[in-house]
Amino acid sequence: MKPVVSAMQAWSCVVISVFAIVILSVLGFLFNNNHPELVGGDEDPANGPEVAATVFTAVIIYAGFLVFCGFQGLLHLRENRRGAIAL
Repeated sequence: MKPVVSAMQAWSCVVISVFAIVILSVLGFLFNNNHPELVGGDEDPANGPEVAATVFTAVIIYAGFLVFCGFQGLLHLRENRRGAIAL
């Protein structure tokens, strides 16, 4: 298979996806436990577990990006090992 995106885009996407997964997982955990800093104010959401479910859906989407972009990066590594000529 040939890569769809460039190597720089693939590895950048991997790094961004990892950070997004970590940050959103922490936020989802805090919302799920109704942390007072996130759900204690007047304008904050009333139901933390519903917000956490939405945040964890975003984590799953970023995990999909991580798999796709990681696969693209590995394809670039495989292509470079074969001695392919890049024009």
